[in-house]
Amino acid sequence: QVQLVESGGGLVQAGGSLRLSCVASGSIFSINVMGWYRQAPGKQRELVATIPRNGRTMYADSVKGRFTISRDNAKNTVYLQMNSLKLEDTSVYYCNAIGGSTMYWGQGTQVTVSS
Repeated sequence: QVQLVESGGGLVQAGGSLRLSCVASGSIFSINVMGWYRQAPGKQRELVATIPRNGRTMYADSVKGRFTISRDNAKNTVYLQMNSLKLEDTSVYYCNAIGGSTMYWGQGTQVTVSS
């Protein structure tokens, strides 16, 4: 089992920045890909960005050039630096990890962008 705990959400004005963190614990040796998803009210959960243990990052088109995902394997932590935030970025952000054939989720952290 893998446990994921997110932090760093909050309220920010449009154009501002936030950094989300997600710490993994448990059977972390099994984790390959980590990432961030988000879900706005009334919408489906969508991919934001992913980062494998070794390899290229991937981003949703809507966040390219504004968000940066990074990973510190020594700290079992994945980060999401969010710059130039827009109103439409308002969502609950979920940390995700894939270990073997199992997908794990954090509890989510709210990000609210105000005008």
